[in-house]
Amino acid sequence: MLLQIVLFFVGLAGLYFGAEWLVRGASRFASSFNIKPVVIGLTIVAFGTSTPELVTSVIAGMKHLSDIAMGNIIGSNIANIGLILGLSALVRPLVIDMKLLYREMPIVVGISGLLYFMGWDGTLSRQEGGILLVGILVYICYVYRVAIKEANSVEQEFKEFIGTSNDSIKKDLFLIILGLGTLIGGAHFLVHSAIYIARVVGISELVIGLTVIAIGTSLPELATSMIAAIRKESDISVGNVLGSNIFNILAVLGIAAIIQPLQVNTASLIIDMPVMLMFSIFLIPMITWKFVLTRGQGAFLLLGYSVYILWLFK
Repeated sequence: MLLQIVLFFVGLAGLYFGAEWLVRGASRFASSFNIKPVVIGLTIVAFGTSTPELVTSVIAGMKHLSDIAMGNIIGSNIANIGLILGLSALVRPLVIDMKLLYREMPIVVGISGLLYFMGWDGTLSRQEGGILLVGILVYICYVYRVAIKEANSVEQEFKEFIGTSNDSIKKDLFLIILGLGTLIGGAHFLVHSAIYIARVVGISELVIGLTVIAIGTSLPELATSMIAAIRKESDISVGNVLGSNIFNILAVLGIAAIIQPLQVNTASLIIDMPVMLMFSIFLIPMITWKFVLTRGQGAFLLLGYSVYILWLFK
């Protein structure tokens, strides 16, 4: 037990430093090509911080632990909005890019509803996983097209970059890779130690997936978004959360279901998936007011998340 506790804190340290390096490298890399930080937040950062969810859910699915695989993603998406955006807004009110709201929020709500529809028969099949995986490919192409439209003279700057040596960009790429690697390693230690501790206490696999594992695998998003908020990079902070929710459903569950069809717990259909969908829907009117997620609204999100967690352990 002592070793698991030590590994837990080693994991936390890895998540913190990994997030710091990732945000710093991604922010500088984005500005080097005149690409808006929101694009990096929705792709590189979002996918990178979703890697722990991917590894955890795929392994759980292969071991026929569907409650952990599904609970991990549902719980992570709820935590991303309720816990992470809530805490980030408390650190510093988040200014919301209006384009981000109109483009990404409908996608988050839409795919959350799609997952609920797919899981209604109690199974997420390989065919449905394939549909989700096609969805993430379409999304990546969509974000790429947005990046091309919003970045001024990207092609010319790229040619200039190819023709000249730029040590700064090389360092930024190194920081991104180092940050992602440290995040994944930290999450590995954290999740495995948390699973061991939770099972010793005697918690069901579904609740473990929705809480301990979900929060553990969401800590990269938490660290990344909070550091971004401190650095006044609201676009990365919010884009990271929305992008991670999209990647979690489309990429993580898509890949996991293709490898091994997942069983959907009835309790998740009745409570957890509707809660995930409700958090996504309620976020829209909150941030359309002056396009700022205030500290008060952040506290409200945290309160809602706390009530949900307390209900799980009642």
